[in-house]
Amino acid sequence: MDFRIADTFTDALARLPAAEQKAVKVSVLDLQLDPSAPGLQMHRIDKSKDANFWSARVNRDLRLVLHKTASSILVAYVDHHDRAYAWAERRRIEAHPRTGAVQIVEVRELVEEARPDLARLWTEAPAEAPVAAPAPVAVPAAPLFAKLDDDALLAVGVPEDWLFPVQAATEAGFFELAEHLPAEAAEALLDYAATGVLRPPEAVVEAEAPADPFRHPDALRRFLTVESVDELRAALDAPWDKWSVFLHPSQRAVVERSYNGPARVAGSAGTGKTVVAVHRAVRLIRDDPAARVLLTTFSEPLAGSLRGKLAVLAGPDTSIVPRITIASFEGLAGELFQLAFGRKPRVASADQVEGALAGAARDAGLKGFSQRFLSAEWASVIDAWRVGDAGAYAEVPRLGRKNRLGSRQREALWPMFEAAEGSLKAQGLLTWAGVFHALADHYAARADKPFTHIVVDEAQDLGVPELRLLCAIAPDGQDRLFFAGDLGQRIFQQPFSWKALGADVRGRSTTLKVNYRTSQQIREAADRLLPNMVRDVDGREEERRGTISVFEGPSPEITLSADGQAETQRVADFIREAVASGIAPAEIGVFVRSRRELPRARAAVEAAGQQPVELSQRQIDVGDRIAIGTMHLAKGLEFKAVAVMACDDEVLPSAARIDSVVEESDLDDVYETERHLLYVACTRARDRLLVSAVTPGSEFLADFG
Repeated sequence: MDFRIADTFTDALARLPAAEQKAVKVSVLDLQLDPSAPGLQMHRIDKSKDANFWSARVNRDLRLVLHKTASSILVAYVDHHDRAYAWAERRRIEAHPRTGAVQIVEVRELVEEARPDLARLWTEAPAEAPVAAPAPVAVPAAPLFAKLDDDALLAVGVPEDWLFPVQAATEAGFFELAEHLPAEAAEALLDYAATGVLRPPEAVVEAEAPADPFRHPDALRRFLTVESVDELRAALDAPWDKWSVFLHPSQRAVVERSYNGPARVAGSAGTGKTVVAVHRAVRLIRDDPAARVLLTTFSEPLAGSLRGKLAVLAGPDTSIVPRITIASFEGLAGELFQLAFGRKPRVASADQVEGALAGAARDAGLKGFSQRFLSAEWASVIDAWRVGDAGAYAEVPRLGRKNRLGSRQREALWPMFEAAEGSLKAQGLLTWAGVFHALADHYAARADKPFTHIVVDEAQDLGVPELRLLCAIAPDGQDRLFFAGDLGQRIFQQPFSWKALGADVRGRSTTLKVNYRTSQQIREAADRLLPNMVRDVDGREEERRGTISVFEGPSPEITLSADGQAETQRVADFIREAVASGIAPAEIGVFVRSRRELPRARAAVEAAGQQPVELSQRQIDVGDRIAIGTMHLAKGLEFKAVAVMACDDEVLPSAARIDSVVEESDLDDVYETERHLLYVACTRARDRLLVSAVTPGSEFLADFG
């Protein structure tokens, strides 16, 4: 007998207190071991429209809702007695007549009976506008989907008894209507409302629909078939978001596809790129017993987060985790350097590099170039590309360095850079770029590689040295390199050609369009900070339009305060309101542009009666406190409520960065990455977002509308 759990059950389980969750998990495990156990006291739910709904007893008041047939048991829901029965009485589970996917469908008549106010918005056709009127008359809103016939709606998974409400729905009622539709239908209709194009869900061509309705891609996002007690226990204990188990069809397609060259998955914040990366690493291990997989990202805190996600996904299978190496870019390089050369690298600090550059410039009597320019040229060109001589400097691409340098200027600069490199070498020091390049040279010449497959998360922040190393340690062959990232979140690196370094992902790039993490309101507001289309140096485009969020929430609050004290109180009120609504302190984040503004974040948290904990490059565990940190440290994290504060004039964009610009054309890069920073911080929020500043505020605030 097949044993399955539904995402509606995992959602309901997560809403229960910890003690009740424990009791539920015990009952579900007992159910899988012995469905006939008398302690479960199973009873058919007689008032349900679906004769296969049964209840099972957890304790005196808690009830499991089961969908039971001769060949399967599905755990569909859990709640206290009356609410559990009410849930089952309003639903049925069936295969869609057109797509073939199993769906949990709400009974339309019962929904309309419970919400007559909404029913009127769904079922009353709007009156025609008057031909003429002596005074202005409000014209009723037109239905959003009046042009879509039954066949079109059935093709995207709309249940038959919901066809008319969808066709009659206006904008005012559609978002609440969407909450009562199967996810694939709601997403397709949201996409149509935004773009005017109705796109059937992927892989739902009738001729290709699998014989088993539970194996349909849209059913796999709702139902998990559990093969063993250990697998069930792992699924019930998983603290990670449900999308780690219930993949969207577009995510599953990327996870399971084989690529004959480097490949990339893109998508705006919250579309599940990290979920895809972790699933893909696990899939590679399971498909090939000899595989050695590297899962890497740009920082140690995010590497730690990936380790936790991998442990959840691997569950009780002890053969998976030891075969996947998880490391930050620098952590990986440090380990490989010791393996390759028998010693740890001595990496120069930023102050040591600055000192070497300043000393070399002084000794050379170099005039006409600021220290800021020399440092930026070193980091972005000389060190990044490991320029070795004057001839190479004359030819090296200076992408992202918009101020042009003529041949005479480069001739004048090169001896200074060569002397700075010599100074560091005399001290036995390498830069991190030097470490990456040394390793790339070492492994490029070797047939045996340390890994068979490499999966990279947050790939938009790869630099030239890091990408060159990854290409060198991956063997030739299928599925060797896979990248997950979003150009709209690039905040650390200058653009450069991936193709030139051997990572040509053109033709093997997929963009995810369904956002699970961020509400429709927050996503739409944050998207206004970025252009609709982002293009990389190789000409590959990432289209940001057409992304949809699967849930709604409060509109973001954009506030200006007269002074810092007033802003502190406003942010404190936001935190208190979030906690009062049931959001735990650990699910709240407060972010600022730089460390200079951190005292303002700390003061706001303390004014709310909470304890702040400062995020760092090495630590993201906040316990039961509220996280505060810079926008750079927000990357890769998520919270139910986020306050982005101190977005003042001359703070965002950073006045220091603007002052460091050598030529006016470089301002474009400064403004672009500063916008990306604000976008990253705002899109860490799932349900609630506050963006605040002291008057007059950042010029970016106007972009929110």
